[in-house]
Amino acid sequence: MEPFPADTAPVRSLVLWVPDWPVVATTRDGESPLDAAAPIAVIHKGAVLACSAAARAEGVRRGQRRRDAQARCPELLVVDADPVRDQRVFAPLVSRVEDLAPGVQLLAPGLCALRARGPARYYGGEAAAATALAGALIEEGLVDVRAGVADGPFTAEQAARAATRPSEPVRIVPAGEAAAFLSRLPISQLDDEDIVDLLARLGVQTLGQFAALPPERLVERFGPRGARLHSLAAGVDSRAVTPRTPPPELHREVGFEPPLDLAEQVAFGTRMAADAFITGLGAVDLVCTELRIVVTGERGERSSRVWLHPGAFDAAGVVDRVRWQLAEQALRSAVAHVRLEPERVEAAAHHVRGLFGSGPEERVHHALSRVQAMIGHRGVLTPALGGGRWLRERQVLVPWGDRIEQGGAASGATSGAGARRPGSTPARPWPGSLPDPLPSTVFVEPAPVDVVDAEGDMVAVDARGELTAEPAALVVEGRRREIGTWAGPWPIVERGWDPTRARHAHRFQVVDVVQTAWLLVCEAGVWHAEGRYD
Repeated sequence: MEPFPADTAPVRSLVLWVPDWPVVATTRDGESPLDAAAPIAVIHKGAVLACSAAARAEGVRRGQRRRDAQARCPELLVVDADPVRDQRVFAPLVSRVEDLAPGVQLLAPGLCALRARGPARYYGGEAAAATALAGALIEEGLVDVRAGVADGPFTAEQAARAATRPSEPVRIVPAGEAAAFLSRLPISQLDDEDIVDLLARLGVQTLGQFAALPPERLVERFGPRGARLHSLAAGVDSRAVTPRTPPPELHREVGFEPPLDLAEQVAFGTRMAADAFITGLGAVDLVCTELRIVVTGERGERSSRVWLHPGAFDAAGVVDRVRWQLAEQALRSAVAHVRLEPERVEAAAHHVRGLFGSGPEERVHHALSRVQAMIGHRGVLTPALGGGRWLRERQVLVPWGDRIEQGGAASGATSGAGARRPGSTPARPWPGSLPDPLPSTVFVEPAPVDVVDAEGDMVAVDARGELTAEPAALVVEGRRREIGTWAGPWPIVERGWDPTRARHAHRFQVVDVVQTAWLLVCEAGVWHAEGRYD
């Protein structure tokens, strides 16, 4: 293979890598992060994406099926993969590296690269620079950080991953020795699943074997993609480290000295920070639609919550949320610090008011927002459809501005007061729930009814789930209604493991002779109407 021109020769690169970053992110995110010493597995598409050291000690491995991993470690804590969480938690660490050595490129959450020349000159060598930058991340609370320095980002990444012991976290590949270092690594290190699978079936198991193939044959078979992978395997990585553009600082903070006890005092003290927060967003043509407020007490306790807005936040709306959060999540000590973070932003152009207003919707929004500001967050409630097996459970009232997310929690409340019960997630499957169409009338309290046979005796459901007699009439508030058609029973079994909350009932759909349809429930021999199809 002909050598690359001098202007495309590999540049010395430094890569920082945090092993098992998806797991590490779960131990650093939220108000109640997972214990880093616990056995944890992050699952993606039913397989283990990453696992903690405690899980590996029990036999859990990357790529295992979830069922196999839980069989090896019954106490395994299973967490769904979340790229947004991984990115969010890693962003402050990238900023920390940029404070010491600018020009950082984010390769993936838990993995970043930068040119080695500048840091090596400043710290007195490549090893010293790698050690200093890895140490800075360890000072941020990370336990294991690896670093690699080599010709090109790809080889430097493999060097970082080859530093297998936390006691020796830095691996330096001397200039010109990239090909020799890579030759022993498995072909799976190339990030191209289709080509890697084909090469493995053809007997190419290492990067050295792949680099020995004629490059022109690879170009014929795989095109530019094959040529690119061949150059990586041969240690000729001509990619340059492309520094990221640091995002603007959109958050605002305010500290109180001495700490404040009253919510009104804290809200008043936050006004200037709220104005600066909204002004800063406007300077980059953004508006905030989801706001995270973090309140820290004098003794170190924290209250964190994400608030939503039906439109976009203004300064007064931010101050209101601070007051409401303190009212719903009171701290045990005086408030010492408040932080305002935009959880979600949108282009300001999408929220520009129309020349002649936006009609009734805008007037309703302003009216409800003003009332809510006067009487509190939960003073204005709007109906929403939740999840559950029973119709009453599916009717959820949420504060104005909040919404029900498909993933589940009460959108405006990720923690503390106002959060929806776990069982009301609408996106979850609900075996035994009633399919559409749903009754148009749902009784606030189940209406007692009687279902009788032709002889006037009460109909019941026996232990086998079968009716004791053919339903002939429905008695509602003393009025007898002859039954025309009926369907059922459909059993509902809930919480069989909990004697105090267990329920075992059967549903029926009944149409009387005047063509009124009813949804009936028979539970322990007692009948009641859950809803009516009007």
